[in-house]
Amino acid sequence: MRVVFLEEVEGTARTGDVKNVADGFARNYLLPRKLAAPATDHYINIAQAKAGKEERRQEKVDEEARDRVLPKVDGKTVEIEVRVGEQGKLFGSVTARDIAEALQAAARVELEHRQVDLKEPIRELGGHEVTIKVTRNVLATVTVNVVPVGGLPAEEAAEESPEVAIESAAATEASTAASEEMIEEETLEEEPPAEAGDAAEEPAEEELENDNVET
Repeated sequence: MRVVFLEEVEGTARTGDVKNVADGFARNYLLPRKLAAPATDHYINIAQAKAGKEERRQEKVDEEARDRVLPKVDGKTVEIEVRVGEQGKLFGSVTARDIAEALQAAARVELEHRQVDLKEPIRELGGHEVTIKVTRNVLATVTVNVVPVGGLPAEEAAEESPEVAIESAAATEASTAASEEMIEEETLEEEPPAEAGDAAEEPAEEELENDNVET
């Protein structure tokens, strides 16, 4: 059946669109709810007038969103903590509802989970770029950082921050060198005591010389 849409039907058509649809869909759903009507000139004119009015309303909504909401959301980074198991696998996933709630708390704006354009839940740690439908025509991009509850383990944190690892290695090397230098200084300061035999020989030689002089 050929119909003209009097209201927007998400995923199917917008107000004023003329389309061919299944007879059962039209008779059992669209026509009884006055979402569409037979595509006669009369109903087409009505639908086009409604479409023009809707377009003007949408322009006003878009303009307000660009001024008030977009600057607070676009480019925003939010962090969501999750429980993880072995090898960093998540217990569960991060959903559109989780992201919407995190953005509301961070940016202090009202968002519904349906505005989060997430094809499927996030099941991996790390940063993920997500599109937010502020309005139908105004889109924002946010970064969602998925991190373990309590932060990364020490080993993983070192891997994530190579500069920290380098500084730690340098500190360890400096400490080792200092220890070796102290050991060398202590060794030099400790001189071995003179042997008893050596100390006794010198007086004996002096006595012999004195005897010869007297003779």
